[in-house]
Amino acid sequence: MTQHVDIHPLVSPWGRFGLYSFFIDAPEPAIVDTGIASSPAEGMAPALEALGRRIEDVRWILLTHGHIDHLGGAYALWELTGRRAKVVIHEADAAMLRSRRAHVDEYLTGRAQYLHDPDGEAKQTAAGNAVISGEMEPTLLVNGGETLSLGGDVTVSVHAIPGHTPGAVAYVVDGQNDVFVGDAVQVHGAANGFPGFEDPVGYRASLEYLRDEIRPQHLYLGHPYRRADGTPYGVELDADEVREALQESLDLEARISDAANRYLQDGVQQTDSVYSPFARVADELGYDKDPTLEPSPFFTTLHGYATQFAQKTRNEEGATR
Repeated sequence: MTQHVDIHPLVSPWGRFGLYSFFIDAPEPAIVDTGIASSPAEGMAPALEALGRRIEDVRWILLTHGHIDHLGGAYALWELTGRRAKVVIHEADAAMLRSRRAHVDEYLTGRAQYLHDPDGEAKQTAAGNAVISGEMEPTLLVNGGETLSLGGDVTVSVHAIPGHTPGAVAYVVDGQNDVFVGDAVQVHGAANGFPGFEDPVGYRASLEYLRDEIRPQHLYLGHPYRRADGTPYGVELDADEVREALQESLDLEARISDAANRYLQDGVQQTDSVYSPFARVADELGYDKDPTLEPSPFFTTLHGYATQFAQKTRNEEGATR
């Protein structure tokens, strides 16, 4: 029988967000996601000490994806382990661990097109310098399908769940089906009130894969994502909450997809609205939060649909030539 391991959330503050990492209390202990530069020393170390554990003994650093609030503390945590921990990330998001500049480039090629902030690049550069503890090469690149041994008979399987980012992954503690997904299950979004994902097709397929294939017994989220009425889930969901959150996420994606694609059929329209050029989508969905508030999931997500629609149009035009 597979050895049962306990899971402990480790919370670090960051502005209006709480940053959530998780400690897998295995023979070779693991931490899933690392918050920002200050999180390992200020949040994780004292929390582990309270559990009777030492941060120096962590042997695995498992990154669910490449955003700064999930990998910003990776280098600092690796240093605190005496550089003994193995750092794991999906190949598609590895550039975000290797380079602070990759985060700026992601901003410029996506949501920056709609935010029209002349200081945006400088702000992103400053944020990366402040909250990413260091650039580093991962120990292990994954693509999904791997099994990691955490000592004894404790194993963690890796599953690719792209959508939120190209390299988003789920880590599953085998035998007890505890599943860590970072930000891959957005429900109705977090503080900004809108789900954020770069690739709509990948996001939907990943939600269906989690629902139909993995079927988590417990699901661990990167933030307290919200229901339709605005009340937050916790970051530890039981099986019933998992089914509810996945279905809500799928239902909302379907609504956004329908509104976005009908609107894109007519061509995007620049207006004076803060939601431009997707004001009609915001109106139809009843979205009235500030879309410019970073990380601007409204524009990230709608940019994903616009990119997908443009590619489909190019393919159709190419097929008729």
